[in-house]
Amino acid sequence: MAKVLIAGCGDIGCRLGKVLVKQGHSVTALRRNAEAIPSEFTTLAHDLTQPLTLSESYDYVFYTASAGKYQDANYYQAYVLGLKNLLNALSNQPPKHLFFTSSTSVFGQSEGEWVTEDSPTSDSNFSARRLLQGEALLNEVALPTTIVRFGGLYGPGRTHLIDLVKSGKAHCMEGIYSNRIHTEDAINALAHLMQLAEQGYPLDSLYIAVDDQPSPTCEIIDWLAERLNVDELEHQEPTENSRQLRSNKRLSNQKLKSTGFTFKYPNYQSGYKAILQTFSLSRTDKKT
Repeated sequence: MAKVLIAGCGDIGCRLGKVLVKQGHSVTALRRNAEAIPSEFTTLAHDLTQPLTLSESYDYVFYTASAGKYQDANYYQAYVLGLKNLLNALSNQPPKHLFFTSSTSVFGQSEGEWVTEDSPTSDSNFSARRLLQGEALLNEVALPTTIVRFGGLYGPGRTHLIDLVKSGKAHCMEGIYSNRIHTEDAINALAHLMQLAEQGYPLDSLYIAVDDQPSPTCEIIDWLAERLNVDELEHQEPTENSRQLRSNKRLSNQKLKSTGFTFKYPNYQSGYKAILQTFSLSRTDKKT
């Protein structure tokens, strides 16, 4: 059994922690609002924007904080200041491994090209800049670290695109790829990497976590619209300027899969089908 600290334990952190507890590990959850921490975790209430002191040592640490609002100050606090305070607290009792959840939005490619962990990043906007600043902090510490850059997360509680399609408000630009990962696969990927570290597997410092099938957004919207019985939705031809401003890339998950990880939902069809089935069952329950 490993002792695990999940710092910035929001939705992803709580879901991850429950998986790890079921596997027999001891989980401590650190977040500002202690009331939101599940009962099966040890609670550590703290605001990560403030200096932190840890009274215990941990085998593995996950930093899963999120910004909350799309504002520079929030991104700085979540991905730079909070991580810096955590690293300072761990300096005297370093874990075996630290995992940092980041985003594939740091890749700025816009021509639909394939992107791997070795592809260049772009700090052309504040969100990517703050994420990259946080990632850079990990290169300065003398402990094993792994960054996991997630694509667009969707799943229970993350049904924004479904909601847009149902309301008829969804629209898309032709030829623009999106890269997604179901939250269940995202959480299992983190648990999988920790298990590998426990087994002495030499983890890389960076993994891209997306499913097997980068797909045009218009294709996904049309697929959802057909299953939700929504009339045909608006497609737009992107201007050259909009193509340059909008990220458009196909992300490779081959490095993650090379570790032996397998996806429960390898494409958007299987992932959204499971969500839509849950929606259907929920409506049936309300009628009975």
